[in-house]
Amino acid sequence: MGSSKTISSSDIKRVGLLGLGKMGAPMAGHLHARGFEVLGYDPVKAACDDAAARGARILPSPRAVAEASDLVIVVVGFDNEVERVVFGPQGVAEGARPGLVVAIGSTIAPRTAISLAQRLSGLGVITLDAPLTRGEQAAVSGKLLILGAGEEAAFEACRPAFASFASDIFHLGAAGAGQVGKMVNNLILWACIAANDEGLRLGEQLGVDAEKMRAALHHSSAQNWAMDWRAEDSGMPWAEKDMTIVLAEADQARLALPLCGTIKEVIKGLKIRMGLGMPLQPD
Repeated sequence: MGSSKTISSSDIKRVGLLGLGKMGAPMAGHLHARGFEVLGYDPVKAACDDAAARGARILPSPRAVAEASDLVIVVVGFDNEVERVVFGPQGVAEGARPGLVVAIGSTIAPRTAISLAQRLSGLGVITLDAPLTRGEQAAVSGKLLILGAGEEAAFEACRPAFASFASDIFHLGAAGAGQVGKMVNNLILWACIAANDEGLRLGEQLGVDAEKMRAALHHSSAQNWAMDWRAEDSGMPWAEKDMTIVLAEADQARLALPLCGTIKEVIKGLKIRMGLGMPLQPD
């Protein structure tokens, strides 16, 4: 059964974070600064210590975080990691109660987000898409972008908590729509990075300094966020994962996206050339 209770912002006082790494730890600090009680869990002790120093109370499991929270925000890397913290042993589902809100801040496949929402609904839990955009520096500065979805009243009830670490917050539709938004965002982001790399290398080969070219292009019709913020300097840890999600969803929808397939290979080549090694893989 789904939750019959209408959630309001006054109901969201205790916020749990599952994943206290480069994104989760700064988010914990922003939430604490806004007066929320922050509960957290991460399997890495150093991450827990960092979040604790920012005001989070560390608990021993995702289950314990769910039991103590009004809103749980999941900030882990891969679909199977989300599955594990939600439905695995000592996971969120074991500590869930009707009216709990679970927001998936991770970037996962839209169909995974829909499945999670359907399964948690049977426990009376409200699941929201809340994938985070703009990266680590935006998490530190509290200027993340949330592409949200799910039950709109519950999303609005969580908006004050989201606003502690996000400067721009959008609700795009039913469960899965937020992950679709993040997927499209990432496709365009990696396309820009690939085009920037090839264009700047072409200019250099023809004798134009790349930094002078970059400064000039900032004022041209080629200007884009990835170039302005040097997005490639992030190490692009999620690029291949993101493009794999896009291609899988396109296959499911029977939609040909030839540029997308090319971008995946171009980004892989760029990472190899930059010495960034193998793509990240889930445990």
